[in-house]
Amino acid sequence: MDTHRTRIFAIMSLLALTVVLGRLCCLQLGDRKAIQERIRRLKEQQGQTYALGTIRGRILDRKGRILAHDQAVFSVRVAYQLTQYADPNVTQARRLNALQRKNPARALADLEQMAARNTAILEQVVAGCSRFGDPCEVLWTRIRRYNQWIWSHRLFQAWRRHCQGTELYKKFADRINAVPLQQAIADLQAHVDDPNQVLILAGKIDLAEMHGSMSLVDLKTDDDVLAAELEFNGIKGVKVEPRPIRLYPYGPAACHIIGWVGAATQQADLDLFDQDPQRRYLPGDVCGREDGVEYVCEVLLRGSRGKETYDVDGRLSSQVPNRLGNDVQLTIDIELQVAIEQIFAQIPRATQGQGMAAVILDVSTSDILSIVSIHSYNLNEARTNYEELANDPNRPLLNRALNMQYPAGSVVKPIVLVAALQSGAIDPQKVINCPSQPAPEGWPNCWIFRQEGRGHDSLWINNARNALKGSCNVYFSRLADVIPPDKLQQWLWSFGFGHQLDLGYPDCNDPADKGLLERHPRRFRQAAGQISTRPTYSWIDTMQQIGPLLQKDLRLVGIGQGNCWVTPIQVATAMATLARDGVFKMPRLFATDPRPGEGVDLGLSAECIQTIRDGLRAVVYEEHGTAYEVFKDGLLQRRGIRLFGKTGSTQQPANAWFAGWAEDGTGRAIAIAVVIEGGTSGSADAAPVARRIIERCIEFGYLAGKAP
Repeated sequence: MDTHRTRIFAIMSLLALTVVLGRLCCLQLGDRKAIQERIRRLKEQQGQTYALGTIRGRILDRKGRILAHDQAVFSVRVAYQLTQYADPNVTQARRLNALQRKNPARALADLEQMAARNTAILEQVVAGCSRFGDPCEVLWTRIRRYNQWIWSHRLFQAWRRHCQGTELYKKFADRINAVPLQQAIADLQAHVDDPNQVLILAGKIDLAEMHGSMSLVDLKTDDDVLAAELEFNGIKGVKVEPRPIRLYPYGPAACHIIGWVGAATQQADLDLFDQDPQRRYLPGDVCGREDGVEYVCEVLLRGSRGKETYDVDGRLSSQVPNRLGNDVQLTIDIELQVAIEQIFAQIPRATQGQGMAAVILDVSTSDILSIVSIHSYNLNEARTNYEELANDPNRPLLNRALNMQYPAGSVVKPIVLVAALQSGAIDPQKVINCPSQPAPEGWPNCWIFRQEGRGHDSLWINNARNALKGSCNVYFSRLADVIPPDKLQQWLWSFGFGHQLDLGYPDCNDPADKGLLERHPRRFRQAAGQISTRPTYSWIDTMQQIGPLLQKDLRLVGIGQGNCWVTPIQVATAMATLARDGVFKMPRLFATDPRPGEGVDLGLSAECIQTIRDGLRAVVYEEHGTAYEVFKDGLLQRRGIRLFGKTGSTQQPANAWFAGWAEDGTGRAIAIAVVIEGGTSGSADAAPVARRIIERCIEFGYLAGKAP
């Protein structure tokens, strides 16, 4: 039914009701009220309903500072009822429909007259909008994309109605919205072999989106808003309205964790709220792009649009207010994050293409205080610069702290020692010689022997504590070789290696949102690492999914080489577990994560704990410890900070590690993991960065340091 006939029908209906009222003027008051209510409802039914925009919730850091929020920006919005006159598909469909009328010549003439009038209005609107910054060709491109988006979905609905016998439809019958859009269109065109008939079928589809509007141009100043109001006043289908844009006050800081928003055009996004008309995405709406908090917490962050209904006389008859999206608070301290990112920015290799990453955890709570991944990008520019970022050889979109795995190197040696001590494979005082001679073929050489021509035996008695201190490859390769492979693998798993870590999720009390989260679970992309004979690329939940470690693998796994790959978040979590004397806790990213915080006690013996602590403390405070040169001034020690650390370096690829934890005299502690891609020495490349990070943690109050 066209607009003219709809209007006539509404008027006739109202006249009929008026006659009824005249005949029933003697009815009681209650009956008159009932009839008046019927008139009101009829007016409402023949009126218009407008969807209001949604407002996303904010993302906050642990101290309530805003990391992401919506800000209102005025724009000129143009209704599809006007933009459609620039769509040749719509025009041709209407012409074909007119030819089927009783008087096709008259119908075509009326159509051409209406099209000419509305096309002229649309050209006037585009010309007027071009005065606010964007050239006409850019504005026309936006209109064409908007029209094409709606036309594609009209084709999809035409396919749903008329292709229910095709193989594609039968394949997806129980999940029809999962059909890729282009496949559905191709199936429609194959099933209906007449292109004109395809146009007619799509032209008869009426979507809710066809009664919406698009933002054609943003208005930058109050003067622009006033000028636009005057420019377009009285033009039907054109409004000057506010709309939200997403702002990130800290720009590139924590970009990989926060994430960004982009146009909701992917089918997986559109399916998320498909059954909820108040949250379903309309053209121009945005959603979180994979990955980051914006994506993972989309169900919580996205608000619910309101609606206004006007009766046939143009009066507001009902209104449903918007429901703001929920705020999401993180455990990240954004000011600490900025300070640490500045440390990385000052490292010369950051300008040479090498990546870097760091993770800092609060040991007691397992809260993630900072996750740094270099290279980074500005969140406020990601949407417009996505193609450039995606093609950047430095891979700035990659979260190296979560989704990049590296050979573990020597940072895994404390866990190998735990496995040996707890399984009874060795006594902490047992000496494994590291002589001044090459190792047998197939076994790793001592790094001191490679550099100085002597082994660790020339420096100390090579027991467990001292082997940690000097990071002795000979000791740990031979130690790993006497641990049962399944025992070593189990201990590595228990400390968080070989599988993704559950970063948690904000508390959710809404039953509808809980249902959505169960049907559409989302989580951060993470590399699983590797502690078996084969690499793993899927999400890992149990050890049965990863395969075994073989005896021949152990001598290299014992020094963090071969089939031993880890992520920075895994290394920091393992160090926090050691700092808690063997209590494992999953890292927490969300301040309202409802998971219990007790953790899992791995049952480390007192002797094991003391041996690990002595060895890792010697790394930083005793001569010949691998990080001694960085910390030998004792400044942090005089400030009341106790350090425990482990350096590491790998080849093919070359990377430098520092991992460990720092404690103060009040019981507070932070765990840290730093990796420098292309670094050749953990002591020279990674340990100095870790020291500066620890100093920042003191400045920001996460460690209580005394005056030096």
